[in-house]
Amino acid sequence: MGGPGEPPEGAPEGGPGGAEDEYRSVVFDESFVRAARLQEFSAQERMADHAPAVRRRPPLRRGLSRQVLVLVLLIAVAFGTAIYMGVRNPYQTPASRQPVEPLRMTVIPLTPGGRVPGHASPEYLYAHSPAAQFRIGAEGIPLPASRRTAHFSDSQIVGALTTAKDYIVRSSLYPEVLTGQQVRPVRMLLDSDQLDQFDESFAHPAADGRHAPTGWLVRIDPAGAELADSRIRVQGTLQAAETDSSTLEVTADHTFVYALRPAGADHAAAASLFTVRRELHFRFDRDDLRLHTAQLAVSYVQAGPLSCAEDSTNHLRPLLAGQTAKAGGPAGTDPYATGSATALCGSLATSAQPRV
Repeated sequence: MGGPGEPPEGAPEGGPGGAEDEYRSVVFDESFVRAARLQEFSAQERMADHAPAVRRRPPLRRGLSRQVLVLVLLIAVAFGTAIYMGVRNPYQTPASRQPVEPLRMTVIPLTPGGRVPGHASPEYLYAHSPAAQFRIGAEGIPLPASRRTAHFSDSQIVGALTTAKDYIVRSSLYPEVLTGQQVRPVRMLLDSDQLDQFDESFAHPAADGRHAPTGWLVRIDPAGAELADSRIRVQGTLQAAETDSSTLEVTADHTFVYALRPAGADHAAAASLFTVRRELHFRFDRDDLRLHTAQLAVSYVQAGPLSCAEDSTNHLRPLLAGQTAKAGGPAGTDPYATGSATALCGSLATSAQPRV
């Protein structure tokens, strides 16, 4: 007979009591079931005859993934590029610029040998003087033909020449500058490192070769003379050259002829000619070219007719028609005083005066 609770013919095959003992050693507890991975086969896998029963997962790669490596590489490249661009910056930072040298200036009065010739017509004076063929105003300061250098392009050369011309025009031809009313038009064109010297020259003029306003610009004493003709005659040259890989130099040599009469006089008063020759040396680094500024390195000025006994540091005091130079020479020079400039004076040639 069968055991208790079993049917008489015994436990059916496949029933709870039939093959249970065969799988009794395999225990499927709750943790095993939760940890089991369910793999859903695709239709193609189910249709294949020899498809594997279980798809194997690719082994885990140890270390950084490809995406992380690419990201690290991109960051490294960006960082390196930033460093390279900082080192190769075409515009030098102020810390890396060469120091700007102070302007060295020389102003030489030219004294006439006799009375200053004059005439009621400025045109007549010009026509009978060496300035007869000079051009009027800025037309007498033409830009020369230019070509690129080893380290500077055509446009940079033209830019330096244009800035030099602008400085010459503003400092020699502007009426408000000539009469001492303004200095700002000239100051705006100077390199920022020279502004302190420029300001000190006008605040405390000194004949020390560094701080004479007449070394920076043409400045006629308005209390003594005024323009008899606004059409100032000019003639001269401009030349540009590369001094090194980072510096351009422009040399300007121009002669300016002004027709003057006594301040406050009527138009019937006799006029006379006043001649100023200025030789200026400009320097330009790449910052100056970019900012349209210039470094004025050397200023050499000859002007007459002047009296050597008059101080030409702050203003030029021209001798007018019929006047003669005062007795006496320039101020004495003390060879024991360091940092002082030698007082100079010259004679104005008779051929430089108009024939009246």
